[in-house]
Amino acid sequence: MTFELLAQGVSFAPTSLNPVKLFLDADYVVQAVMIGLVLASIWTWTIIIGFSLKLRSVRSGCDKYEREFWEARDIDQFQKDNKGRDLPSARLVNAALAEWRRSTSGKAIDREGTRQRLSSALEGAVVTESDNLASRLNFLATVGSVAPFVGLFGTVWGIMDSFFNIGAQQNSSLAVVAPGISEALFATAIGLFAAIPAVIAYNRFSHSVNRFETRLYRFSDRFHASLSRELEA
Repeated sequence: MTFELLAQGVSFAPTSLNPVKLFLDADYVVQAVMIGLVLASIWTWTIIIGFSLKLRSVRSGCDKYEREFWEARDIDQFQKDNKGRDLPSARLVNAALAEWRRSTSGKAIDREGTRQRLSSALEGAVVTESDNLASRLNFLATVGSVAPFVGLFGTVWGIMDSFFNIGAQQNSSLAVVAPGISEALFATAIGLFAAIPAVIAYNRFSHSVNRFETRLYRFSDRFHASLSRELEA
């Protein structure tokens, strides 16, 4: 029966979408858009996984460092013993101690000026650590805002190509225009596939970075208060 229908020129519509076939049948411009969006999606997921692991490691490391720091009797010796620990909290302490040594090295100590300089040093260190932690999140924001429009560009180009084929073949049948439109819409689907995880991850990670920054500010305020008491003594 199937061979008889084929002999009569009856065509069969595909029963399911084939992403590979949609890509291979698309125009070269649409293919380039799809490839770019797929690469952006892969890099997005790489950042998501890498940042999640990094943030978890930094949090656990700072938890242990800060707990041991407040238990230490000699801060200078504690810093020497933990010199190789690459942690935001440790760098905050280093910045404050460096400013402390410079401000208290003379015979006459300006207590109020020392407090202000310590506050500025700690605040600058907190901002630097937060910026370093969030440096790769800009790519997520870019993908989340740009990817849908890039996919839409591929869709518009594919639809234009489909209408051009209609004019060339002088046939407005849906069977002529439907495949090209499907290939074009596939570009928008890939754009959304890249953008949606990027937006969700960016919002979530931005909130995590803000919380971590607040935590660093609390730690720096407590350390600043300890150094202020040392000045009074």
